[in-house]
Amino acid sequence: MFLKKVEGPRCVTLPDGSVMTRADLPPADTRRWVASRKAAVVKGVVYGLISQKEALETYGLSEEEFNHWVKAVSRHGFDALKATSVQKYREKTADEGASPTA
Repeated sequence: MFLKKVEGPRCVTLPDGSVMTRADLPPADTRRWVASRKAAVVKGVVYGLISQKEALETYGLSEEEFNHWVKAVSRHGFDALKATSVQKYREKTADEGASPTA
């Protein structure tokens, strides 16, 4: 068995003691982003398995989109990445939070 040479570590140990490898990352041609795939990419970058630049290039993500995922996870946990939770965890803007004046 031959191992492909890659930059960076082949695996990292997460705070809960589990091990994450590059095989745990979604395929490069992923087009349907469910919460578990988003979470895997965020964990991979946060814990040093891949660089943010590599993640953006591999998955065709914008920096803004990826940063939104990271911010959602840091504020609300991985449940915030679920499409059904967007309304629940979305930040309110000044217009949305303001009460109407008469």
